[in-house]
Amino acid sequence: MAKQKQIRRRITDGRPLSQVAALPYRVTPAGEIEVLIMTSRETQRVVIPKGWPMKNRKDWKSAEIEARQEAGVVGEVGRKRLGQYLYWKRLDSHFALVKVSVYPLAVRRQLADWPERHERAQVWLPAEDAALLIDEPELGAILLEFSQSRAARLLAASKPPRAGRSSRRTEASASSAAG
Repeated sequence: MAKQKQIRRRITDGRPLSQVAALPYRVTPAGEIEVLIMTSRETQRVVIPKGWPMKNRKDWKSAEIEARQEAGVVGEVGRKRLGQYLYWKRLDSHFALVKVSVYPLAVRRQLADWPERHERAQVWLPAEDAALLIDEPELGAILLEFSQSRAARLLAASKPPRAGRSSRRTEASASSAAG
């Protein structure tokens, strides 16, 4: 109910609505950065996990929760925003302009079961390939900029954890490089 009030208020005052998103990423054994993309529930467009900011939570925390609910990924979220992009959201009676703040999420594990598992398809891709599939050019640019950033180069240069084991050192360096 409060969300609908916020939407109506924002529409009438001309400001874009606000959402938060997580950019789930991982480092492959070959040292490449991959990002997780998925389909939206209704239109099947290629997106990253995103949603409305949650009351009494920081935006980065809301993005982390959305990633778990929509994509079943858990990891370390960066508290510094990677960037923002605009898109048109289809509402019941019209379209509304939405500004989305994107936060990096270094994925530690993928859950076997999560709330929206049967409603979306998902795939891990190199950022360059994922950027080509996403409709929003500004989001594609954020993916490319992140994959070519200093933080991503540091992640790719660090030794990935051995299969089947968790490496706190690698996870800590990944989260500090991303955040």
